[in-house]
Amino acid sequence: MNGRLSTAGRSLALLVMPLALGGCNQLELFNPKGDIGAQEKDLILLALGLMLLVVIPVIVLTLVFAWRYRATNDRATYAPDWSHSTPIEVVVWTIPCVIVAFLAVLIWETTHSLDPYKPLKSNVAPLRVDVVALNWKWLFIYPDYGIATVNHLAVPVGTPIAFRLTSESLMNSFFIPQLGSQVYAMAGMQTQLHLIADEAGTYVGRSSAYSGEGFSDMQFDTVAMPPERFDAWLREAWKAPARLDNAAYRVLEQPSVKVSATTYAGVTPGLFDGIVGRFMADRMPAIALVDSAPVCTAQGLAPRSTN
Repeated sequence: MNGRLSTAGRSLALLVMPLALGGCNQLELFNPKGDIGAQEKDLILLALGLMLLVVIPVIVLTLVFAWRYRATNDRATYAPDWSHSTPIEVVVWTIPCVIVAFLAVLIWETTHSLDPYKPLKSNVAPLRVDVVALNWKWLFIYPDYGIATVNHLAVPVGTPIAFRLTSESLMNSFFIPQLGSQVYAMAGMQTQLHLIADEAGTYVGRSSAYSGEGFSDMQFDTVAMPPERFDAWLREAWKAPARLDNAAYRVLEQPSVKVSATTYAGVTPGLFDGIVGRFMADRMPAIALVDSAPVCTAQGLAPRSTN
Protein backbone atom coordinates (compact mmCIF):
# COMPACT_ATOMS: atom_id res chain seq x y z
CA MET A 1 0.00 0.00 0.00
CA ASN A 2 2.72 2.45 1.00
CA GLY A 3 4.66 1.56 -2.13
CA ARG A 4 1.67 2.35 -4.35
CA LEU A 5 1.16 5.69 -2.55
CA SER A 6 4.83 6.55 -2.96
CA THR A 7 4.68 5.78 -6.68
CA ALA A 8 1.51 7.83 -7.06
CA GLY A 9 3.12 10.73 -5.20
CA ARG A 10 6.14 10.71 -7.50
CA SER A 11 3.90 10.60 -10.57
CA LEU A 12 1.85 13.53 -9.26
CA ALA A 13 5.02 15.52 -8.59
CA LEU A 14 6.22 14.93 -12.15
CA LEU A 15 2.90 16.18 -13.48
CA VAL A 16 2.77 19.26 -11.27
CA MET A 17 6.42 20.30 -11.67
CA PRO A 18 6.10 21.62 -15.28
CA LEU A 19 3.12 23.72 -14.19
CA ALA A 20 4.99 25.14 -11.22
CA LEU A 21 8.05 25.94 -13.28
CA GLY A 22 5.95 27.60 -15.96
CA GLY A 23 5.91 30.75 -13.85
CA CYS A 24 9.66 31.10 -14.30
CA ASN A 25 8.97 32.68 -17.69
CA GLN A 26 7.36 35.61 -15.84
CA LEU A 27 10.52 36.70 -14.00
CA GLU A 28 10.14 40.31 -15.06
CA LEU A 29 13.04 41.58 -12.96
CA PHE A 30 15.39 39.33 -14.94
CA ASN A 31 14.03 40.49 -18.29
CA PRO A 32 14.66 44.26 -18.14
CA LYS A 33 13.72 46.56 -21.02
CA GLY A 34 15.40 49.73 -19.79
CA ASP A 35 18.79 50.90 -18.57
CA ILE A 36 17.73 51.27 -14.93
CA GLY A 37 16.15 47.83 -14.94
CA ALA A 38 19.28 46.32 -16.48
CA GLN A 39 21.50 47.88 -13.81
CA GLU A 40 19.23 46.60 -11.07
CA LYS A 41 19.26 43.11 -12.58
CA ASP A 42 23.08 43.13 -12.54
CA LEU A 43 23.01 44.31 -8.93
CA ILE A 44 20.64 41.51 -7.92
CA LEU A 45 22.79 38.86 -9.62
CA LEU A 46 25.98 40.26 -8.10
CA ALA A 47 24.48 40.29 -4.60
CA LEU A 48 23.20 36.74 -5.15
CA GLY A 49 26.66 35.61 -6.23
CA LEU A 50 28.25 37.11 -3.12
CA MET A 51 25.75 35.33 -0.90
CA LEU A 52 26.38 32.03 -2.65
CA LEU A 53 30.11 32.42 -1.91
CA VAL A 54 29.15 31.81 1.71
CA VAL A 55 26.06 29.64 1.39
CA ILE A 56 27.43 27.00 -0.97
CA PRO A 57 30.66 26.24 0.98
CA VAL A 58 28.68 26.08 4.24
CA ILE A 59 26.20 23.59 2.79
CA VAL A 60 28.96 21.49 1.21
CA LEU A 61 31.12 21.46 4.36
CA THR A 62 28.10 20.59 6.51
CA LEU A 63 27.47 17.50 4.41
CA VAL A 64 31.17 16.62 4.32
CA PHE A 65 31.60 16.91 8.09
CA ALA A 66 28.41 14.98 8.78
CA TRP A 67 29.66 12.15 6.57
CA ARG A 68 33.31 12.18 7.64
CA TYR A 69 32.66 12.36 11.37
CA ARG A 70 29.73 9.98 11.53
CA ALA A 71 29.75 7.54 14.42
CA THR A 72 30.52 4.54 12.23
CA ASN A 73 33.66 6.06 10.66
CA ASP A 74 36.55 4.65 12.66
CA ARG A 75 39.16 6.38 10.44
CA ALA A 76 38.09 9.91 11.43
CA THR A 77 40.41 11.67 13.86
CA TYR A 78 38.98 11.84 17.37
CA ALA A 79 40.20 15.04 19.07
CA PRO A 80 38.00 15.89 22.06
CA ASP A 81 40.46 18.53 23.35
CA TRP A 82 40.75 20.41 20.02
CA SER A 83 39.92 24.13 20.44
CA HIS A 84 41.83 26.23 17.90
CA SER A 85 42.97 26.25 14.29
CA THR A 86 44.69 29.31 12.84
CA PRO A 87 43.91 28.41 9.20
CA ILE A 88 40.21 28.02 10.06
CA GLU A 89 40.17 31.32 11.95
CA VAL A 90 41.80 33.11 9.01
CA VAL A 91 39.23 31.73 6.57
CA VAL A 92 36.25 32.34 8.89
CA TRP A 93 37.16 36.00 9.46
CA THR A 94 38.81 37.01 6.18
CA ILE A 95 36.05 35.97 3.80
CA PRO A 96 33.21 37.83 5.64
CA CYS A 97 35.39 40.94 6.04
CA VAL A 98 36.19 40.98 2.33
CA ILE A 99 32.53 40.48 1.39
CA VAL A 100 31.34 43.22 3.79
CA ALA A 101 33.97 45.65 2.47
CA PHE A 102 33.02 44.88 -1.12
CA LEU A 103 29.31 45.31 -0.34
CA ALA A 104 30.00 48.62 1.40
CA VAL A 105 31.65 50.03 -1.73
CA LEU A 106 28.96 48.53 -3.96
CA ILE A 107 26.12 49.98 -1.88
CA TRP A 108 27.74 53.41 -1.82
CA GLU A 109 28.12 53.48 -5.60
CA THR A 110 24.70 52.05 -6.52
CA THR A 111 22.86 54.18 -3.95
CA HIS A 112 24.04 57.23 -5.88
CA SER A 113 23.96 55.86 -9.44
CA LEU A 114 20.46 54.35 -9.04
CA ASP A 115 18.99 57.21 -7.01
CA PRO A 116 15.37 57.46 -8.31
CA TYR A 117 15.53 61.26 -7.96
CA LYS A 118 18.60 61.49 -10.20
CA PRO A 119 17.76 62.61 -13.78
CA LEU A 120 19.02 60.32 -16.52
CA LYS A 121 21.73 61.56 -18.84
CA SER A 122 20.47 61.77 -22.39
CA ASN A 123 20.61 63.95 -25.48
CA VAL A 124 16.81 63.71 -25.62
CA ALA A 125 14.68 65.99 -23.46
CA PRO A 126 12.75 64.02 -20.83
CA LEU A 127 9.03 63.32 -21.03
CA ARG A 128 7.32 64.66 -17.91
CA VAL A 129 4.56 62.52 -16.43
CA ASP A 130 2.66 63.29 -13.23
CA VAL A 131 1.30 60.20 -11.50
CA VAL A 132 -1.61 60.15 -9.06
CA ALA A 133 -2.48 56.96 -7.19
CA LEU A 134 -6.26 56.80 -6.84
CA ASN A 135 -8.38 54.10 -5.24
CA TRP A 136 -7.82 51.75 -7.07
CA LYS A 137 -6.44 53.03 -10.34
CA TRP A 138 -3.63 55.16 -11.72
CA LEU A 139 -3.98 58.62 -13.22
CA PHE A 140 -1.21 59.78 -15.56
CA ILE A 141 -1.01 63.46 -16.50
CA TYR A 142 1.18 64.74 -19.34
CA PRO A 143 1.56 68.40 -18.27
CA ASP A 144 3.42 69.46 -21.42
CA TYR A 145 0.65 68.15 -23.67
CA GLY A 146 -2.50 68.83 -21.68
CA ILE A 147 -3.71 65.22 -21.73
CA ALA A 148 -4.21 62.53 -19.14
CA THR A 149 -4.87 58.80 -19.07
CA VAL A 150 -6.19 56.29 -16.56
CA ASN A 151 -4.57 52.86 -16.26
CA HIS A 152 -2.58 53.40 -19.47
CA LEU A 153 0.91 54.85 -19.72
CA ALA A 154 2.31 55.60 -23.19
CA VAL A 155 6.00 56.53 -23.49
CA PRO A 156 8.46 56.91 -26.37
CA VAL A 157 11.40 54.52 -26.62
CA GLY A 158 14.79 56.03 -25.87
CA THR A 159 13.34 59.04 -24.05
CA PRO A 160 13.95 59.56 -20.31
CA ILE A 161 10.72 59.71 -18.32
CA ALA A 162 10.62 62.13 -15.39
CA PHE A 163 7.84 61.07 -13.03
CA ARG A 164 6.34 63.09 -10.19
CA LEU A 165 4.17 60.98 -7.93
CA THR A 166 1.56 61.54 -5.27
CA SER A 167 -1.54 59.83 -3.92
CA GLU A 168 -5.11 60.95 -3.54
CA SER A 169 -5.43 59.17 -0.17
CA LEU A 170 -3.92 55.73 0.53
CA MET A 171 -0.19 55.15 0.16
CA ASN A 172 0.75 53.10 -2.89
CA SER A 173 3.93 51.93 -4.54
CA PHE A 174 4.46 52.67 -8.24
CA PHE A 175 6.37 49.86 -9.94
CA ILE A 176 7.13 48.87 -13.54
CA PRO A 177 9.37 45.82 -12.94
CA GLN A 178 10.90 45.64 -16.42
CA LEU A 179 11.88 49.32 -16.42
CA GLY A 180 13.25 49.67 -12.90
CA SER A 181 12.84 51.05 -9.41
CA GLN A 182 9.64 51.28 -7.42
CA VAL A 183 8.78 54.49 -5.57
CA TYR A 184 6.06 55.21 -3.04
CA ALA A 185 3.21 57.61 -3.77
CA MET A 186 1.84 59.29 -0.62
CA ALA A 187 -0.93 61.78 -0.01
CA GLY A 188 0.23 65.34 0.57
CA MET A 189 3.74 64.46 -0.60
CA GLN A 190 5.60 64.39 -3.90
CA THR A 191 8.16 61.77 -4.86
CA GLN A 192 10.18 61.43 -8.05
CA LEU A 193 11.35 58.67 -10.34
CA HIS A 194 13.39 58.61 -13.54
CA LEU A 195 13.15 55.66 -15.93
CA ILE A 196 13.72 54.90 -19.61
CA ALA A 197 12.46 52.22 -22.01
CA ASP A 198 15.07 50.95 -24.45
CA GLU A 199 12.80 48.55 -26.35
CA ALA A 200 9.30 48.86 -27.73
CA GLY A 201 6.71 46.70 -26.02
CA THR A 202 3.97 46.53 -23.41
CA TYR A 203 5.13 46.19 -19.83
CA VAL A 204 2.97 45.58 -16.79
CA GLY A 205 2.86 48.28 -14.12
CA ARG A 206 1.37 47.78 -10.69
CA SER A 207 1.14 48.89 -7.11
CA SER A 208 3.49 46.84 -4.95
CA ALA A 209 2.12 48.13 -1.62
CA TYR A 210 -1.15 46.73 -0.30
CA SER A 211 -3.82 49.43 -0.28
CA GLY A 212 -7.14 47.74 0.34
CA GLU A 213 -9.75 45.66 -1.42
CA GLY A 214 -8.97 46.86 -4.95
CA PHE A 215 -5.20 46.39 -4.65
CA SER A 216 -4.98 43.21 -6.77
CA ASP A 217 -6.57 44.97 -9.77
CA MET A 218 -4.51 48.16 -9.49
CA GLN A 219 -2.47 47.48 -12.61
CA PHE A 220 -1.78 49.31 -15.85
CA ASP A 221 -0.07 48.77 -19.19
CA THR A 222 3.08 50.71 -19.99
CA VAL A 223 3.26 50.91 -23.77
CA ALA A 224 6.72 51.87 -25.04
CA MET A 225 6.65 52.88 -28.69
CA PRO A 226 8.94 54.53 -31.26
CA PRO A 227 8.89 58.37 -31.07
CA GLU A 228 6.93 58.73 -34.31
CA ARG A 229 4.23 56.37 -33.02
CA PHE A 230 4.14 58.28 -29.74
CA ASP A 231 3.55 61.52 -31.63
CA ALA A 232 0.71 59.83 -33.51
CA TRP A 233 -0.71 58.62 -30.20
CA LEU A 234 -0.65 62.20 -28.90
CA ARG A 235 -2.62 63.41 -31.90
CA GLU A 236 -5.22 60.73 -31.30
CA ALA A 237 -5.34 61.55 -27.58
CA TRP A 238 -6.16 65.19 -28.34
CA LYS A 239 -9.27 64.00 -30.17
CA ALA A 240 -10.65 62.18 -27.11
CA PRO A 241 -14.09 63.49 -26.10
CA ALA A 242 -13.47 63.29 -22.34
CA ARG A 243 -12.21 66.31 -20.40
CA LEU A 244 -10.64 66.15 -16.94
CA ASP A 245 -12.45 69.12 -15.42
CA ASN A 246 -13.66 69.63 -11.87
CA ALA A 247 -16.67 67.35 -12.15
CA ALA A 248 -14.77 64.61 -13.99
CA TYR A 249 -11.97 64.53 -11.43
CA ARG A 250 -14.42 64.35 -8.50
CA VAL A 251 -16.01 61.32 -10.10
CA LEU A 252 -12.64 59.77 -10.97
CA GLU A 253 -11.28 60.01 -7.44
CA GLN A 254 -14.11 57.92 -6.03
CA PRO A 255 -13.00 54.35 -5.15
CA SER A 256 -13.49 51.90 -8.02
CA VAL A 257 -11.89 48.72 -9.33
CA LYS A 258 -11.11 47.25 -12.74
CA VAL A 259 -11.38 50.65 -14.42
CA SER A 260 -10.90 50.54 -18.18
CA ALA A 261 -8.16 52.61 -19.80
CA THR A 262 -9.43 56.15 -20.45
CA THR A 263 -7.94 59.17 -22.20
CA TYR A 264 -8.70 62.81 -21.40
CA ALA A 265 -7.93 65.47 -24.01
CA GLY A 266 -8.28 68.49 -21.72
CA VAL A 267 -6.67 68.67 -18.28
CA THR A 268 -6.79 71.44 -15.72
CA PRO A 269 -3.39 73.19 -15.52
CA GLY A 270 -1.73 72.67 -12.14
CA LEU A 271 -3.96 69.71 -11.31
CA PHE A 272 -1.11 67.65 -9.87
CA ASP A 273 0.14 70.47 -7.62
CA GLY A 274 -3.42 71.03 -6.46
CA ILE A 275 -3.82 67.38 -5.49
CA VAL A 276 -0.60 67.51 -3.49
CA GLY A 277 -1.52 70.81 -1.87
CA ARG A 278 -5.07 69.93 -0.85
CA PHE A 279 -3.68 68.35 2.34
CA MET A 280 -1.52 71.38 3.12
CA ALA A 281 -4.05 74.18 3.34
CA ASP A 282 -1.72 76.23 5.52
CA ARG A 283 0.94 76.22 2.77
CA MET A 284 -0.97 76.09 -0.50
CA PRO A 285 -4.45 77.11 -1.63
CA ALA A 286 -7.10 74.42 -1.83
CA ILE A 287 -7.40 72.50 -5.08
CA ALA A 288 -9.32 74.41 -7.73
CA LEU A 289 -10.24 72.64 -10.93
CA VAL A 290 -11.50 74.55 -13.94
CA ASP A 291 -12.16 73.62 -17.53
CA SER A 292 -9.22 74.18 -19.84
CA ALA A 293 -8.17 73.48 -23.38
CA PRO A 294 -5.22 71.22 -24.13
CA VAL A 295 -1.81 72.86 -23.90
CA CYS A 296 -0.92 71.55 -27.35
CA THR A 297 -2.97 71.32 -30.50
CA ALA A 298 -3.29 68.46 -32.91
CA GLN A 299 -1.75 70.59 -35.67
CA GLY A 300 1.71 70.54 -34.11
CA LEU A 301 3.70 69.06 -31.26
CA ALA A 302 5.09 71.47 -28.71
CA PRO A 303 8.69 70.86 -27.63
CA ARG A 304 9.01 68.87 -24.45
CA SER A 305 10.08 70.73 -21.39
CA THR A 306 13.61 70.17 -20.16
CA ASN A 307 12.85 71.48 -16.65
